[in-house]
Amino acid sequence: MRAPDIKAAIRDAALKLGFDAVGFAKAELADDSRARLAKFLAQGFHGDMGWLKARADERGDPRELWPEAKSVVVLGMNYGPEHDPLEALAHRDRGTISIYARGRDYHELIKSRLKALAREIEKISPGDLKLFVDTAPVMEKPLAEHAGLGWQGKHTNLVSRAHGSWLFLGEIYLSLDLPPDDAETDHCGQCQACLDICPTRAFPKPYVLDARRCISYLTIEHKGHIPAELRPLMGNRIYGCDDCLAACPWNKFATPAREAALLPREDLTAPRLAELAALDDAAFRKKFSGSPIKRTGRDRFVRNVLIAIGNSDDSNLIATAEARLGDVSPLVRAMAVWALKRLTDAANVEEFRTRHLSSEIDETVRTEWLSQAPPNPPPPAGEGRQDA
Repeated sequence: MRAPDIKAAIRDAALKLGFDAVGFAKAELADDSRARLAKFLAQGFHGDMGWLKARADERGDPRELWPEAKSVVVLGMNYGPEHDPLEALAHRDRGTISIYARGRDYHELIKSRLKALAREIEKISPGDLKLFVDTAPVMEKPLAEHAGLGWQGKHTNLVSRAHGSWLFLGEIYLSLDLPPDDAETDHCGQCQACLDICPTRAFPKPYVLDARRCISYLTIEHKGHIPAELRPLMGNRIYGCDDCLAACPWNKFATPAREAALLPREDLTAPRLAELAALDDAAFRKKFSGSPIKRTGRDRFVRNVLIAIGNSDDSNLIATAEARLGDVSPLVRAMAVWALKRLTDAANVEEFRTRHLSSEIDETVRTEWLSQAPPNPPPPAGEGRQDA
């Protein structure tokens, strides 16, 4: 079978299996992609995601990961939202969860589809292959750009002319040498809507992300206490952040996800903060079974919820925060203190402090009790942006 026919057969099989975008690239990356990765790591913008640095060589060169690789099939699956993903931000007694995490864990879904496609490829043209989702050291977005699926926008995420900023990615590395598709070019132009809307100003300049200030990183990857100066800027975002994705004008061409497993669960669309804060470990695991949120763990998630409670300006949530002052996790207790300081007056804070500080043995929680009360919430995200 000729190479163009092999590509056509693979593309057809992928679309039949439910993928929404298919492209082919050489198993190599341009020098500028490796240089961007090296600079990102050298500046420490990866925060405590040590795994990015540990396998940087494999990430920067597909053939370091698998020397036999000659071609890459890049697959995209649309997870576009049906409604405004930022709508829940206005309901401050509820949490906002990133669109991608409101349905089933996409890692498992895409991995099963990749395995099915791999079986079809072996029928079309037998040979060695390997498949990857984003848990492997693969620079997915540059590969997707080389394969024509989209381009890396100023928010550093992939933007597609057909699907906006809403594509999950997966790859199959092939030992078969296939001609690549035409790479996509950058269509951002002068637009910087994604930069302007960022609540924490996580972009030092276009096309550069400082993950240490990114709400997605802070609420999902960061294991410790979130810096005090960033907490008020998080609003009620309790898992991930869709602001920069949702602001992209190319989303006007996107369509809602058609994959049933990726559709939002009703209980994860603007859930009540009071209910989430009350979850113990067993209840957390049960509620988020099959969800990517489960991997973050109960303590980090409730930490995020308490920050949202502190930003709610809702005195009805004082009792919810108070209930977590005796939590087993210092991460949770510290944010319960922070939330109470945001929600009640100095006299009540002093009463809570008198009651709890003497028995507190964790230094980070004690420091939270003894620190000054945080300032009032800032203006809504997107106002008064200061460019770096």
